[in-house]
Amino acid sequence: MSETRHLHAAGEVIERHRHDEHQLVYVIRGVLAVHTDRGTWAACADRAVWMPAGAWHEHRVYGASEVLTFMFPTHDAPLDGTAPTVVAVSALLRELLVAATEPGLDAAEAGRLHAVLRDRLRRAHDQPLILPEARDSRLAHACRLVIDDLSVPRTTAWLAQRTGTSERTLSRLFRFEFGTTYPQWRTTTRVFHAMIHLAEGATVTQTAYRCGWSTPSAFVETFTRTMGRTPGSYRVTRPEGQLLKDTSWPVLGR
Repeated sequence: MSETRHLHAAGEVIERHRHDEHQLVYVIRGVLAVHTDRGTWAACADRAVWMPAGAWHEHRVYGASEVLTFMFPTHDAPLDGTAPTVVAVSALLRELLVAATEPGLDAAEAGRLHAVLRDRLRRAHDQPLILPEARDSRLAHACRLVIDDLSVPRTTAWLAQRTGTSERTLSRLFRFEFGTTYPQWRTTTRVFHAMIHLAEGATVTQTAYRCGWSTPSAFVETFTRTMGRTPGSYRVTRPEGQLLKDTSWPVLGR
């Protein structure tokens, strides 16, 4: 097992690559999106992303971020090695991840930390915040239409008309490909993009309206219920007048 700690600038992209070992990615501050052919996962303060060996992926950083990465050999993995997943990071697991990347650890201390870290990872439960990649071209088109402007609620009737399909077929595609309904998918998508806006310095009120909530209080309630933390805990203060970076990446269904 090996570990590293990196500082990344907002908007930085780590191009598509893969590893011979399994990788765990955790973010102390900021948000890091991990994009694969299967979909997009978010690493943040209370969620880590597990990327199995050999899986092609790319990263994009939102907000100035501090990222911890841990590499595990394929013969000794604490988590399943077949598919990317998101795991919940408890307070204890967070402290172990941070401590394991401190400089100057001797071999004995590092070994003890690694042993406990592996035990806690085995007990960590999945806590997915995933935007799956659409395979059907009609579904992919519908997803792009929604993400292009999250501030405007789009009904299935509106989406069906513009994608050349029926409401029934579109609803079936959401259930078949994503295992969820359209409203559930849209809520997850709005929360995902809200996290990005907050990490890049938008206020809670700005984020609420940009991502389609009618009031900031409705946004706070949904975000907190989904993420287990308030939106304010993700927010990074920017100098007044500084613009947000483009949040068009990742694009679903491309």
